[in-house]
Amino acid sequence: MLATAAGTHFVHDGFSDVLYVLLPLWASEFRLTFAQVGLIRTAYSGGMALFQIPAGFLAERWGERLLLAAGTVVTAGGFILAGWAGGFATLSLLLLGAGLGSGVQHPLSSSLVSKAYESGARRAALGTYNVSGDLGKVAVPAAVAVAASAVGWRIASAGYGGVGLLAAAAILVALRRLETGEGPSPAAGSASWTRGWGISDARGFRALTAIGMIDNATRTGLLTFLPFALIAKGSTVAGVGGALALVFAGGAVGKFVCGFAAERVGVIRTVVITEAATAMGILAIVVAPLPVVLALLGPLGIALNGTSSVLYGTVADLVTPDRRSRAYGLYYTLTIGASALAPAVYGVVSDGVGVGATLAIVGAVVLATIPLSLALRPTVEAPARA
Repeated sequence: MLATAAGTHFVHDGFSDVLYVLLPLWASEFRLTFAQVGLIRTAYSGGMALFQIPAGFLAERWGERLLLAAGTVVTAGGFILAGWAGGFATLSLLLLGAGLGSGVQHPLSSSLVSKAYESGARRAALGTYNVSGDLGKVAVPAAVAVAASAVGWRIASAGYGGVGLLAAAAILVALRRLETGEGPSPAAGSASWTRGWGISDARGFRALTAIGMIDNATRTGLLTFLPFALIAKGSTVAGVGGALALVFAGGAVGKFVCGFAAERVGVIRTVVITEAATAMGILAIVVAPLPVVLALLGPLGIALNGTSSVLYGTVADLVTPDRRSRAYGLYYTLTIGASALAPAVYGVVSDGVGVGATLAIVGAVVLATIPLSLALRPTVEAPARA
């Protein structure tokens, strides 16, 4: 189950981040403005955010198996058809549909992994699932970039769409063999629409979601303005690319390691450590010289991304097992929404007070997660394991 979910995450995050390769090519060919480029990206991410909650509800009636495979087909189809797109309007509609299809991935895969590790190392498993998406973000854009150089972006886009169709078939076969992800009986399916979100600890869920929103907003806020801070310290554009690679590499390690750390030392301690380290790392970026900043980026990436693995696993502790799909959908909708809004908000702040002061604010805001994490203690904190 974990391998199936991780493979699905790899493929879908590959679809999401391959856009960074395709957008400049589309801008050149179709003579798009920067505003149009931004709207295409928003169409995909907006579609993905909008379908998180519906995916959770629909999975309770149809089962994760069918919906996860169908969503992957829709996403793959969007990228295949993009190979025949003729301009901005067509690309926007296709990417909106592809994003809606990809909206099934996070809530349903997380729910399936949580069920599979009901009595096991759930957070470690979700950390493994989580890091697989980062591998997709690294590998797929690189592969598609090479393919686009060799055969053109249209064939490259359609080619990766074909990979997505194969992945959808593999998901269907794997979940059938695992005998999981089936829809409930008709009676149970009808009842499932009338029982709310299944949240067993409302105070804890609100605190967890607030932590996730701040954590995601911190990540996108930092990554949006980090290049400007590095250039101001004397970095070249090529150096910025290498610096971001250090952050992403650290993030992949953090997602993997922090899931295991939470199993051993507890959720609260892990969240406090990672968020405090994130705040200190961001503040160091503001005041330290460039060589020191570059040395800190890998460890900062570990802390910056590691918290998310802990939070994903904790969602399952705060909801009833039969409502996990919809609860994950609610959680992802709110946290992804915060991630999407943060760059715009921090951009306005930067215009007023400068990038350095804005990053200091980002680092200070993330500390708000520490008192919020205390609300989780009664439900999820456990003694450290030997």
